[in-house]
Amino acid sequence: MALLDGKTVIVTGAGHGVGRGYALDMAAQGARVVVNDLGGAPSGGGGDQRAADEVVEVIKSRGGEAVANYADVSDFADAEAMVRQAVDTFGGLDVLVLNAGILRDKMIFNMDEGDWDAVVKVHLKGHFAPARHACAYWRDKSKEIDGKVGASVITTTSSVGLLGNTGQTNYAAAKGGIAMFTIALAQDMARYGVRANSIAPSGTTRLIGVTMGSEPDSIVEPDQYEGFELRNPGNVAPLAVWLASDLSSHVNGQVFFFGQGTKVTHFHPWTPNAVVSVPGGDRKWDPEELGRAVDTLVFRSNHGGLRSGAEFGGASALG
Repeated sequence: MALLDGKTVIVTGAGHGVGRGYALDMAAQGARVVVNDLGGAPSGGGGDQRAADEVVEVIKSRGGEAVANYADVSDFADAEAMVRQAVDTFGGLDVLVLNAGILRDKMIFNMDEGDWDAVVKVHLKGHFAPARHACAYWRDKSKEIDGKVGASVITTTSSVGLLGNTGQTNYAAAKGGIAMFTIALAQDMARYGVRANSIAPSGTTRLIGVTMGSEPDSIVEPDQYEGFELRNPGNVAPLAVWLASDLSSHVNGQVFFFGQGTKVTHFHPWTPNAVVSVPGGDRKWDPEELGRAVDTLVFRSNHGGLRSGAEFGGASALG
């Protein structure tokens, strides 16, 4: 039996890149897939149904089941209709993969309000709106069966959201918000049998290609590579398949970074690093005294702080 036999999955932003890889691999593992993609430009705007339709055609040509959805995931009503489409078409919903996104990179002093609003809307609201309606469905289902539903939400954060990056304050804020949104969602929904975990993916996609000066149409899609390539965004899909499957039923509220084509790193978001207390604990800090204590324990130690491009490793690295 395939890992996702009998499960219905929604994958947003599934027309290209990482999301396309998710949809194809999940279908190959037996899932019935709602392939969502607005078909917009990498920077937002526009729409083209061919993006979702092409992935559906590939899935069907390989013997799988899929339907297309062209919703704007940041539209509350569209998100509700997408969840309803999954339930009406396939009889239920088991997995929600939230992956749709755009980029509008600029230094903070050049970024305008539209650049900020568009990125935050697509990423953050584009996670909230589908998740809200899916979770309402699962909560009702849990009451119907008087038990836990065994569902999974997989969100998409980024190394930029976990470590920051120059020229991406809007994207960093949205992706960092998604990581914490995932952890809070996991806490909200655990009692109903719904897990939520987040992946920071990697690979050469249309979004990354644009930042490097490539034309979107020149980017190779996950299923179009010949042989194994480290830059293939489809390499991330096995992690998503595992998180969607019952094999990971014990994993909830976790964040993973998938980098360098094969390396999976487990993150502990905002793990406390150091604590300083007033000697005696019975008075207010003196500012200079506080500064000396923090400097001694943290900034004059070997702790490197948060920095983009940091080398991951240690006990949290998964081989």
